[in-house]
Amino acid sequence: MARKTYTAAELKPLTAYDTPTMCNIIEVLAPERRGHGFTTEPLQCIYPKLPPIVGYARTGTIRATQPGHLPPAQMKALRLKWYEYVDAGPKPSIVLLQDLDGARAGFGSFWGEVNSHIHRGLGALGVVTNGSIRDVPMNATGFQMLAGSVMPSHAWVHVVDVGVPVTVSGMAVNDGDLVHADMHGAIVIPHDLVPKIKKMADLLAAREAVIIGAAKKKGFNFAVLRDAIAKSDEIH
Repeated sequence: MARKTYTAAELKPLTAYDTPTMCNIIEVLAPERRGHGFTTEPLQCIYPKLPPIVGYARTGTIRATQPGHLPPAQMKALRLKWYEYVDAGPKPSIVLLQDLDGARAGFGSFWGEVNSHIHRGLGALGVVTNGSIRDVPMNATGFQMLAGSVMPSHAWVHVVDVGVPVTVSGMAVNDGDLVHADMHGAIVIPHDLVPKIKKMADLLAAREAVIIGAAKKKGFNFAVLRDAIAKSDEIH
């Protein structure tokens, strides 16, 4: 069964929630997702002041520790295939790029001033990669970058595969998955849960507000906390 394609306008409201909140929402709506579907290994958020982003995954793999084995003409064609792929399909998008160099991931950066501007121009809101980024002050304005490291050189970085399943920072992602990301990391949002997210977000916020409100009041103690938790549990 084909998944519904949501418009940019339909996805925009999801940016009102940070990624930890989105994790909370999905934990309730899809309890089987509590242990997977989100980043579990450290990432650096290069622009932590940027708001959350939501988009369709464009997936690929790279290497940088050694030159590619294909002839130069084929290497160039593969890079162009990558850009063509990023431009195709529903938008906005988020790039999920897996660096295959293992312990040396990030040796050379695919991401910098030029590629950030190219990808933003092709409809991408940002990138999540276990590889590296560079050109921090010169990257495209508003283009979010979550990366394993910051490095100075691109070394021999080259595209290996385009549109393939990837695992980035412990999160498995397929082409076309919906991804939510911010300074905390990223999570894959099941397509069928999108219409249910706002209602659940409001419910969780109401429950939390009771407990947080009690904790802020003078005279807060265990007895007050116990009563607040009971009151919170009654909100459905």
